[in-house]
Amino acid sequence: MSEESPEAQAMRGELAQVLRSALDQLPQPYRSVFMFRAMEQLSTADTAKCLDLSEEAVKTRLHRARALLRRELESRLGSALAGSYAFLGDRCDRAVAAVMERIMAARPA
Repeated sequence: MSEESPEAQAMRGELAQVLRSALDQLPQPYRSVFMFRAMEQLSTADTAKCLDLSEEAVKTRLHRARALLRRELESRLGSALAGSYAFLGDRCDRAVAAVMERIMAARPA
C-alpha cells in the first residue's frame, strides 16, 4: 500500500484550505445549495425540500454558485489553474487524428 508523500499531503491540505475559503466567500443562498448538491450529493428534489425552494431555484442557484466559485478559484490560483487547461497542440491533433481514423475504419463500405 503506497502512502502519499509529504509534499502531496501538504499540497492537498493547501488546496483544501483554498477550497474551504472560496466556499466561505459564496453568498449563503448559493453556498447552501452547493453544499447540499455537490458535497452531500442530495438530489435536486431533496435539496429543494430541505431549503423550501422550487427545483428550478435549486438548479439556478447551483449554476450561479459554481460560476462564482470558479471565478473565486481562478482569482486565487491564477496561472496555476490556467495551465491546467492549456491547449496541447500536437498532442490534441494526434488524438483527433486517431479518433477520426477509427471512425473512418468503422464506417460500412
